[in-house]
Amino acid sequence: MKYFVSPFNNDAKVKFPGKITIYDTTMRDGEQTPGVCLRTPEKLQIARKLDEIGIHQIEAGFPIVSGEEKKSVKAIVKEDLNADILVLSRTKKEDIDTAIDCDVDGIITFMATSELHLKHKLKMTQEEALNICMKSIEHAKDHGIFVAFSAEDATRTDLGFLKKIYNRAEEYGVERVHIADTVGAISPQGVGYLVRELRKDINTEIAMHCHNDFGMAIANSIAGLIAGASAVSTTVNGIGERAGNASLEELVMSLTLIYGLDLGFKLENFYKLSKLVEKLTNVSVPENKPIVGRNVFRHESGIHVDAVIEEPLTYEPFLPELIGHHRRIVLGKHSGCRAVKAKLDECGIEVTKDELCQIVEQIKKSREKGKYINDELFNKIVRSVRGLADL
Repeated sequence: MKYFVSPFNNDAKVKFPGKITIYDTTMRDGEQTPGVCLRTPEKLQIARKLDEIGIHQIEAGFPIVSGEEKKSVKAIVKEDLNADILVLSRTKKEDIDTAIDCDVDGIITFMATSELHLKHKLKMTQEEALNICMKSIEHAKDHGIFVAFSAEDATRTDLGFLKKIYNRAEEYGVERVHIADTVGAISPQGVGYLVRELRKDINTEIAMHCHNDFGMAIANSIAGLIAGASAVSTTVNGIGERAGNASLEELVMSLTLIYGLDLGFKLENFYKLSKLVEKLTNVSVPENKPIVGRNVFRHESGIHVDAVIEEPLTYEPFLPELIGHHRRIVLGKHSGCRAVKAKLDECGIEVTKDELCQIVEQIKKSREKGKYINDELFNKIVRSVRGLADL
């Protein structure tokens, strides 16, 4: 058995859409993380790895931003990946034309719809925004590509206007409308209500684009799917502006293991993908980051280690090999005899019971003095207890 999650998940009888699309925006919204700048070779590496795991759609960039950005998008398109290649576009003809020139499969065109944004950022009325958006959608649809319309700050937009602009977008032929929770300020219950309300009037696909300002991007994304959305945007490692976006690996593993949905992803490549993005963006993955964090499969507490050695699923909901991760027993203040014995066995060292107890005691004391128990220090402790010149 590779994983063991709560049996109550099945009793909840949650229903999802028949088809769910995951589109990854690591190379667009993820690159908007302060300090991150991905060049063409780096974007190609990420795109290939995303395609390798089976991502459905890749939002490859924002081609109007720069010549290098446009070059990157064109290079990704030329890779002829299995994933559809999308790009972001403002509701401007020049943005759309630049995207079309990259020969992408589709665009996500966007405009802010909340009164806050309309008044203070765009300086326009709802009607003006509506007209601009429809003209842009019409222009894009004339070129026969996939077109999605995203309402920026949708979760803080008047519901009546949000329905109106989505309805019009649907009439103009968009394949999907996006709910952008731009500052991560909605609750899962709020998402459920919003999607159900939109479903009363909208037949086209609905996508969730959730930010993580309150730590609810994954919960909100899943709540949206349960309520009737059928697509979710993600970033590898959850990178993005401020607190980041919905994490690809967290979403897919939650849907796969917690909810029992097989989306066709090659889970064994997730850890490698995470490490690649960490390296190329220079954005460190927190040690306690769910799924791919360094500490997820590291154990120190004696009680935990004893159980994990006997049966890993006692303190792991799934085995690390499932995503290409690895387990490690850490020696420290909370370590017991079994953990130290396992380390000794790993090194091929036999000790007496008394020696084992002395080694455990020395490890605890060393750690409490602020020393990290690495292999060198462990080796030194064992030598001192056994009186050996070397191991």
